[in-house]
Amino acid sequence: MKSADLAVLGCEQLVTCGGPIPKRKDALQDVAVIEKGCIASHQGRIVFIGDEKSYTKEVRLEDNSVCIEGSGLVGLPGFVDPHTHLPFAGTREQEFVLRLKGATYQQLAEKGMGIQTTVKATRDASKQELISLCLKRLDRMLLHGTTTVEGKSGYGLNFEDEIKQLEALREADGLHPVDVISTFMGAHEIPPEYKTRKNAYIDLLIDKILPEVKKDNLAEFFDVFCEEGVYSIEETRKLVRAAKEAGFKIKIHADEFSPLGGAQLAAEEGASSADHLINITDEGIQKLAQSQTAAILLPAVSFFLMLEKRAPVRKLIEKETIVALATDFNPGSSMTESMLFVLQLAVFTLKMSVEEAINAATANAAFALARHEDAGSLEPGKKMDLVLYDAPNYPSIVYHLGINPIQHVIKDGKLVVKDGQILKVS
Repeated sequence: MKSADLAVLGCEQLVTCGGPIPKRKDALQDVAVIEKGCIASHQGRIVFIGDEKSYTKEVRLEDNSVCIEGSGLVGLPGFVDPHTHLPFAGTREQEFVLRLKGATYQQLAEKGMGIQTTVKATRDASKQELISLCLKRLDRMLLHGTTTVEGKSGYGLNFEDEIKQLEALREADGLHPVDVISTFMGAHEIPPEYKTRKNAYIDLLIDKILPEVKKDNLAEFFDVFCEEGVYSIEETRKLVRAAKEAGFKIKIHADEFSPLGGAQLAAEEGASSADHLINITDEGIQKLAQSQTAAILLPAVSFFLMLEKRAPVRKLIEKETIVALATDFNPGSSMTESMLFVLQLAVFTLKMSVEEAINAATANAAFALARHEDAGSLEPGKKMDLVLYDAPNYPSIVYHLGINPIQHVIKDGKLVVKDGQILKVS
């Protein structure tokens, strides 16, 4: 008999997303559903998943264990959000209004708005203010089913404020149930004081900030905005190779507004992911398909910026690319913390199937963060990160719009959201 300290019994469906990870092409259609399923964990790790008859034979609940009735509920793995800009201050409603009147993202940036607006607000904020903001945002993420999230710096663009953002992420991670994985993205933009001295800023990133981030273990990943007017292919390659040499895993903002070739570079350099890809070329798709680099798609960006063009997800899937989904939560181009909303956008705007979107937001998203051994699917040995929806079946979470159907969330084997409310967990 397996001992368990938490069990969920009699779910209408358990969507496990189990099987080999990453999932490509046809495998994305398989979410491995168990009807009338039960799941149990011990000390935060799953020890059983299966039907009720097998559960009765194989599992013994310990004294003082937690047992949740799953009747009327559908269980899915906690969402993994592999691309956010979590630790920022300020908002940008003014430029949002200007965009509604026809201004483009690039035009606003040329006027000193866009990222630079958030840089000023973030530089002005204290570390404690950033921590408080992160915790509020993590609460919203958790209430919408996210249990693991990546967060980037990149709104400091100097030594002190990049470090401040990363320290805020580390402290928020220790204070909140959601697992926070940090990315150093000092190469998000060119700071205003270096506008005519880009090479000097690149040297600062490589020679001073990267070593300090590594020394204090403030980030696992390094990211760079490879885009016209920001960092060229050559500059991106130089930054990426310095970061790899320092021991960072690599992510690249690639081919968002122009087909610069960032996707090819990401594949060539063995990056964990290439993100955005609205303007990826056929060559870029082919390179990603032949690699272990995940294509992280951000449908909320096209939606928020009201772009007609979207990432070519059907081509990516057909070529057997590893496709993942993320929010890109940030104040300028995707002001949402909800992976549930992103899941729905992926179906309605990218034309993904419900199953493809679920796997891309769980199993493949975990792979994109090198967390697939622990998170992204419901399988014995993995973390008990389970979200329970008040829904008759799993397609309903996409079909029924404009509501939050999440009833309970279990993180690391602890009930952290009950009846739609966050619990204080010791």
